[in-house]
Amino acid sequence: MPVPRFKILVLMLLLIVVLRTGASSPAEEQSLVQQALANEVSAAKDSQHPMCYRLRKSSPRLTTTKEICETADGAVARLVSVNDAPLSATDEQREQTRLDQLLSDPGKQRHRKQSQDQDTARALKVLRSLPNAFIYEDEGPVEGSSGPVEKFRFKPNPKFDPPDLETQVLTQMAGELWIDRAQERVTRLDGRLQQDVDFGWGILGRLYKGGSILIEQADVGDHRWRVVHFDMKMSARVVFKTKSFDTTEDESQFVTVPQGLKYQQAIAMLRGGETNTKHRKSEQAGK
Repeated sequence: MPVPRFKILVLMLLLIVVLRTGASSPAEEQSLVQQALANEVSAAKDSQHPMCYRLRKSSPRLTTTKEICETADGAVARLVSVNDAPLSATDEQREQTRLDQLLSDPGKQRHRKQSQDQDTARALKVLRSLPNAFIYEDEGPVEGSSGPVEKFRFKPNPKFDPPDLETQVLTQMAGELWIDRAQERVTRLDGRLQQDVDFGWGILGRLYKGGSILIEQADVGDHRWRVVHFDMKMSARVVFKTKSFDTTEDESQFVTVPQGLKYQQAIAMLRGGETNTKHRKSEQAGK
């Protein structure tokens, strides 16, 4: 998956905070957070404005950069560098073979698209069903990278009873949420686990205290908002195996592509360097 399923789920889950409006909050602040939430839900369901962009993903052991295009058939990607160096001849051939296999077997792309749709539907279902997961406090205006934003601090609602494993993590998550006033969109979400989170009384697994998630969004042109930075540091035990997640992702060079673009057309664009040309034109237009 070019975009981690977990990232989409976490963003949707943590945005539940804006559903909790304290009795002392001014009416306009209540309206702001409610409208920001509505905009995020609409954006999560929007498939009418596809884009191509560059994704740089880093971990302690590996850094990869991909060109990604969104299509009516789901996103497709082409690996362009490893550890910030161009692909070797062997790696380039391997990548071309992978794309050939994707073209020759449409079922693979259909499967990926189905997985993406299921993840989005799951996240939206959780979002709509948990209006009382957090309590938040308005801390007033601060200056964000794109202008004035409203800052909110959130913490778990002690009365919240998670109905399933997916929402268990919300019982120990606290942090900050920033909202762009002008466009009524979330610009920053910073959450941290305050205590360990057990799944199935600790038998199935555990997320350890101190894990953190940072998500930043921005207007990438024409009032199109996208996640531009994602950082996740988590330690977990799944049954008897301990895993660590330390991932940073940066997305940039966004350009629009035609609605209804097929995945085969996107692969041709990626192979022909058309996305790079679009990126250069976009950058020149912005100067």
